[in-house]
Amino acid sequence: MQDTYKTILKHSEPTLYKDKGSKFFGYAFPIKSEEEINTHIDYLKKEHHKARHWCYAWRIGNSYEYYRINDDGEPSGSAGLPIYGQIQSKEVTNILIVVVRYFGGTKLGVSGLITAYKTTAQWTLEQSEIITKTIDWNYALKFAYTDMNKVQRIVKQMSVELISQQMDMDCTYIISIRKSECEKVIAAFEELRCVRITLLA
Repeated sequence: MQDTYKTILKHSEPTLYKDKGSKFFGYAFPIKSEEEINTHIDYLKKEHHKARHWCYAWRIGNSYEYYRINDDGEPSGSAGLPIYGQIQSKEVTNILIVVVRYFGGTKLGVSGLITAYKTTAQWTLEQSEIITKTIDWNYALKFAYTDMNKVQRIVKQMSVELISQQMDMDCTYIISIRKSECEKVIAAFEELRCVRITLLA
């Protein structure tokens, strides 16, 4: 069962590729939702307000399931796809790569553009710190205060991460479990017969 994924630790320093007067600036950002994408692109459009194109590709999802490419006026398949190809090559997700182009007055042709966008994205990823994260699922545990010691014993034994706790006559724990460990941990709690466990969206 796959329960890890690769992403970047933080946004990268810009890279620069040049060809026949055109300049290509590459940026990589860690993202978790589509809402963040427009924020980063809007920022780069202000930062590079004299540029001609802001081409990008992104992928979101711990199982690498959602992605999109954008050529932003360049010939179809010459910008977004080569950028996305580098995301696939490095097997990273939850990432946005934007390549900003300043036109230098000489057309590069489709093959030249593909090389430029691919190379810029490659350099940008090489400059980024790629990390591996576990896929974790969050659960709510509900139980009586009198059963707290039993619940805490399993939390410690199973190395479950306790995110938050609400203590009262009826207690609630929010816990995080590594995906591959979920079945075993849930079974341990269910054996107590005093805990109601619910997967959180």
